[in-house]
Amino acid sequence: MSEIVQYVNHGASLITPQVVEKVMRHLPMWKAEFTQIQAPNHPHLVPQLQFLADAVEDFAEGAYKALPYGAFAAAVFALTYGHKPMDLIPDYKGDIGRADDSSVVRAVLIQHESAFAKYAATTGVEWNRISTKP
Repeated sequence: MSEIVQYVNHGASLITPQVVEKVMRHLPMWKAEFTQIQAPNHPHLVPQLQFLADAVEDFAEGAYKALPYGAFAAAVFALTYGHKPMDLIPDYKGDIGRADDSSVVRAVLIQHESAFAKYAATTGVEWNRISTKP
């Protein structure tokens, strides 16, 4: 998992205000797209992407200010990664095509677990619903 964590940390370091602005414009459409993901071997992927999208929206809009910027940037990176059809493993490769998406999202949630658990508690989301543990 360390290579994925390094990849996520590098990607998060590239998140700029311009990237955030672009993500925020597209996020409503992405949230709808995420609900269409078919990944039976990764059953937590859709709820996790939706959770991260909500956290990003709430932080960017000022509704939840307690999220550390590092967690926010990592979540933005995970959302952009989850949206891209052509990434390390192209999404058209069936369920294996979502394995890398799931790994990126899980790396973000694991690395920033305490921050996201606090966000979940504050917003009334059951942490177990989007748990990083299968």
